[in-house]
Amino acid sequence: METSEKTSGGIYTPQGRRGFIATGIKLAMVTGISGISVLAGCKEKEDDDGQEVSPPEDLMQEHGLLNRVLLIYDTCRNHLIKQESFPLEAISNGAGIIRTFVEDYHEKQEENYLFPRFKKANQLTDLVDTLLQQHQAGRTLTDRIMQLTKGGKLTDDQNHQLIDLLTSFNVMYRPHEAREDTILFPAFRKIVSKHEYDSLGEEFEDNEHKLFGKDGFETMVGKVADIEKSLGIYNLAQFTPKL
Repeated sequence: METSEKTSGGIYTPQGRRGFIATGIKLAMVTGISGISVLAGCKEKEDDDGQEVSPPEDLMQEHGLLNRVLLIYDTCRNHLIKQESFPLEAISNGAGIIRTFVEDYHEKQEENYLFPRFKKANQLTDLVDTLLQQHQAGRTLTDRIMQLTKGGKLTDDQNHQLIDLLTSFNVMYRPHEAREDTILFPAFRKIVSKHEYDSLGEEFEDNEHKLFGKDGFETMVGKVADIEKSLGIYNLAQFTPKL
């Protein structure tokens, strides 16, 4: 799902935030090589049957954006290990997206709307505790990544620190989001009423628009695409193995 348009401001944006939901949700866990998601940028407000996208589906699709940043981190980490030249701002810009969209928005949605309801229902409480601890750990890692990459050229010590930070972030977040997608989100429908379930989808959308504007998700996907292009990893076909 590589289609995109270039706006007057030079940002590449996918066409339609929640288009192709009927097929997209079935592919939510398919992340390609090192976590490339075929879902990122494929969200529109309604699915093919005119139904609102549910809260878990919304969150699962946002994991597609996260997965693309994880690939960016993987790529930059490999360059650091090999001491190869690359645009260091790819890391700082990726960390900025993690901070603003993933940690301060996506995870806050989970913490404010999902986690308390699981606690109240006394369901999956151990999992919720672990996920929350990992959210907090992720914010600490992001703080350190942003701190290290704001000054330009890295010392050898800073280079090693950054490798460790990027590794720790990706090693934690891949199983973290997989556990949410396969256990937490599917269970959410069972612990709330249909009315509450439906109304939360609208509230999620309203919250996103308040923070990022009507096309906030598309803008974030465009920023991720720009980073991918700067690293030469935007073309999905390059990850197809030669068999």
